[in-house]
Amino acid sequence: MSTKADPCSQPSLMHPDEAIALLLNQVNPLADTEVVTLSHGLGRVLAEDLASSIDLPPFNNSAMDGYAFRFEDLNTNDSLTLIGQSFAGHPFEDEAKPNTCIRIMTGAPLPDGYDTVQMQEKVEAKGNDIFIEPPFAIGANIRYRGEEVKTGGKVLLCGTQIGAAELGVLATIGASQIRVTRQVKVAFFSTGDELRPVGSELAPGQIYDSNRYSIQGLLSRANVEWIDMGVIEDDPEAIRQAFKNASANADMVLTSGGVSVGDADYTKQVLDEEGEITFWKLAIKPGKPFAFGKLGKAIFCGLPGNPVSSMVTFYKLVWPLLNKMQGLPQSKPLQLKAKLKGDLRKFPGRVEYQRGILSQNDNGEAEVSITGRQGSGMLTSMSLANCFVILAQEQGDTADGTLVTVEPFNSVLC
Repeated sequence: MSTKADPCSQPSLMHPDEAIALLLNQVNPLADTEVVTLSHGLGRVLAEDLASSIDLPPFNNSAMDGYAFRFEDLNTNDSLTLIGQSFAGHPFEDEAKPNTCIRIMTGAPLPDGYDTVQMQEKVEAKGNDIFIEPPFAIGANIRYRGEEVKTGGKVLLCGTQIGAAELGVLATIGASQIRVTRQVKVAFFSTGDELRPVGSELAPGQIYDSNRYSIQGLLSRANVEWIDMGVIEDDPEAIRQAFKNASANADMVLTSGGVSVGDADYTKQVLDEEGEITFWKLAIKPGKPFAFGKLGKAIFCGLPGNPVSSMVTFYKLVWPLLNKMQGLPQSKPLQLKAKLKGDLRKFPGRVEYQRGILSQNDNGEAEVSITGRQGSGMLTSMSLANCFVILAQEQGDTADGTLVTVEPFNSVLC
């Protein structure tokens, strides 16, 4: 086990859990709401509780394809007489009569007077004579009116994010429009004279701007409205103007690069002049440099320039902020234990988020292996991974077969 300290660690570095707690105390959910149609509701967050205007189900109906009848008639008859049928959208409209039955389909209304349904696999039909194997009890295979929700009952609560199931619930109660929190607006840009647009020719010392595309993908997964401001050169006045434009149009300003201590890292300098800035160096690897503050009414988050560091700090720090701003409840990410395949090298001093591949062996045990080299500039390590292997701040080298903490990627990273 390694006993040397992380060469990049310092006593003043803040633990990422402490940082996120402080960050969350600095932001509030957006107060603005808007009404959207159901077809535009996916991913949005409800701004009010929703009650059902109808009973669910709205009428007694069959849970099976089969036959509906009076349970008591089975005690006095070998067979019942078929007198009609009830299909979904085409109910049986005559009266139920003693010693009779009807053919009924799943979801079709159950006529008044009939109290039980038997599935068709347990029924024998000989013309209009129907021989029914008695079910276990009266009321078998029936969905009763209002058994799921009564009229006026809550179906979805304020702060619920609308997914596919929620869209279906809303459609079931006939809600064509919903009131939701206004989408968070995030303006973002990269800084760096070395960055070139994708598709252009690279001169010596230049690289393509990958961070902006990763951030765009992360923001899209976070269901926010984003404004891509491109690449801003390493010039204080250019950065100053970009900050003014971004903060005038967005709830959050997000940058990558320029928050370290290099001679050309002007982001922090301009922030000190134009806004309120809290600058943290976090005990996290990758991603030690991270800046947080305010620009006018906008929140500011400055991500590191290294691409993996940028994604990890977004996941750990920015995503929870966006959730709170949208009105979503805070929840701890799912973590579990998995058996490490191979040895891991680590210096004590920082919490490490190594990129891993979580799988299950033939015995049903969770196992995890590392994607390979873990440099903060190696973005392929994120592409290959489906989880983080989280190594505690004071943890050192970890041997093959050790149980380690694993955090499967959430919906933002998948």
